[in-house]
Amino acid sequence: LAVPRCPRCPPAMLRDEDTEADFQRFLRRVDDVTNLLQGLNSPDSAVQEKAIAETEKRLREQGGSREEEEESRTVVNRTLINTSVRAFPSEIKAGLDGFLAALEKDAKERAQRRRRNEQLANALQEQGNDAFRAGDFALAIQRYSQGLQRLRDKQELYTNRAQAYLKLREYEKAISDCEWALKCNKNCLKAYFLMGKAHLALQHFTEARQCYEKMLQLDPQKEKLVKDCVSEARLEERRLRDEERAERERQAGNVAALSIQELLQRISSPGQHILYYTGGIRLLAEVVNSCTGQTFFRTNNGFSILRNEAVRGAFCAESRSPAEVELCVSLLLLWQAACAGNEENQRLLLAQAGVGAQLAELLSSGTAQIQRETLALIALYSGTESGRGLLLRQDLSRWLQLLMAFVKSSDARADSAMNILSDLIGEERFQRQCRAMLSTGVLPLFTQLLGCARQVNQAALARAVGLLGSLCADVGLRAQLAESRECWQACLQLLDGDPGASSPGYQQCVLAVLGLMMNLLLESNGTIQ
Repeated sequence: LAVPRCPRCPPAMLRDEDTEADFQRFLRRVDDVTNLLQGLNSPDSAVQEKAIAETEKRLREQGGSREEEEESRTVVNRTLINTSVRAFPSEIKAGLDGFLAALEKDAKERAQRRRRNEQLANALQEQGNDAFRAGDFALAIQRYSQGLQRLRDKQELYTNRAQAYLKLREYEKAISDCEWALKCNKNCLKAYFLMGKAHLALQHFTEARQCYEKMLQLDPQKEKLVKDCVSEARLEERRLRDEERAERERQAGNVAALSIQELLQRISSPGQHILYYTGGIRLLAEVVNSCTGQTFFRTNNGFSILRNEAVRGAFCAESRSPAEVELCVSLLLLWQAACAGNEENQRLLLAQAGVGAQLAELLSSGTAQIQRETLALIALYSGTESGRGLLLRQDLSRWLQLLMAFVKSSDARADSAMNILSDLIGEERFQRQCRAMLSTGVLPLFTQLLGCARQVNQAALARAVGLLGSLCADVGLRAQLAESRECWQACLQLLDGDPGASSPGYQQCVLAVLGLMMNLLLESNGTIQ
C-alpha cells in the first residue's frame, strides 16, 4: 500500500543532473551493445543484416568523436566509411571489442570511485551517529548530508537524517528523506516508521496510518509496534477532535467552560485556607463530568493543580491531618472525573512529576478513604489496554505486595485490589517487575496470609492465591516460588486445617492452594524432594 504523496524536489545533492544524465547514457550504451551483439549472432539473415547496418552507423559516429590521441586511426576509419564500402564482420567485431573494452574500463573506474565514496560515506555516517547520540542534531544532519554527497543512494543516511529532522521538528524534511530512502529500498521499515511519526506530528492521520499498515505488510512480526503506533495516531486524532469541539462550545458561551476556567483560577491562588481548596476541587469534580468538561479541564491546564503548595502538600504528605485527608480524597475524586474514559487525560496525569510514584504511597497510607479512592483511580487505568500500558511505564515492583495486602480488608477494597491485580497479572512487563520483590516482599506476606486464612477476606485470599498461580506461567517466578520452603509449608498448613471448616470461602482457598501446588510441581528441586 503506497503512501500517496505529492512529488517533492530532491535534496540539493540529488540535483546533479549532469551526473544523472551521464549515468543514464551509460546504461543505454550497454543495452544497445547487447542488442547489437544479439543481432549479429542471429540465425536470421535479415536481422543480422540490420544489425550490421546499425553497427556501421555507430562506428561512423564513434569515429567522428574520437579524441586526438587516436587521430590516425580516426582518419582511416573515416576514409573507409566515406567510401561507402560495407565493413566486414571481422572489422565490426574489432570495433565492438574496443567499444566494450572502453565500457569495461569505465565500469571499473566507477566501481573504484564508488568504493572510495562508500568508505567516506560510512565514516561520515558514524560521525553523524555520534552527534545524534550527543544530542547535537544539527551537526548530525550536516554529517549525514555530507555522506549523501558522497553516496546519494545510501538508504541509512536518509533515514538517520530523517530521524534527526524529527528531533528538530522539521517534519516535511523528514518525510522527504523517508521517501528518498524508499527509492533506495522500497522495503525499508524504518522509513515507513519515521514517515508515520512525521505525518502524525503534522496531523496527517490517514497518511500516518497508511505508513504503519505498510510496516505490518512488510513484517507481520511488528504487530505489537504497529498496534501501538496506530493507537497513538487514534488517540491524537481524538484529542484534536475533542479540543476543536470544546473550543467551539467555549466560543458559543458554554457554561461548563466558564465555570471550569474560573474554578481553576481560584484554586491556583496561594495563601488560602485548606478548606477553600477542598471545596473548590469538589465543585470542579462535579463540573468535569463529560467529555467536553474533561477537555476544558485539560486545555485550561487543570493537571497543573499540583503546583499549588497546599494541594501538593496534602497529596504527598507522609502523615495527614483530617483536613489534609479530605483535600487528598477530593483531589483523587477530581482525577477520577477527569480521567474516566479519557486516554489523553490519563496520559497527562501520569506525566505529572511524582504522581506515579505517589500512587504506591497512597495505597500503603493506612487511611481507608485515601486507599479506596486511589484504587478507584488505578482501576480506570487497569481496565483498558491503553491504560495498562500507561501504568506499566511506572515502577510497579511493589504493587503485587501492596495489592495483596488488601486481602486483610473486610470491605470493598479487597475486591478492588484483586480486580486490579487480575488486570495486570497477564502483562509480561508486570511479571518482570514482580521478580524483583517476590522473595523479599511478596512471599513473606503470602505465607502470612495463608497462615491466618480464617481471619482474612477468604474470597479475596482465594483470588490472590489463584493470581499467584497465574504468575507461575513465568518460569523465573515459578522457580522462585517452588524453591521457597516457607511457601510450601504455608500451603500445607492451610490444607492441614480444621476438616470441619466448610465455609465456601475456605473451600475456595483450599482449591486455589491445590492449583498453585500443581503448578509448582512442574519444577524439580531440592525443596520439593
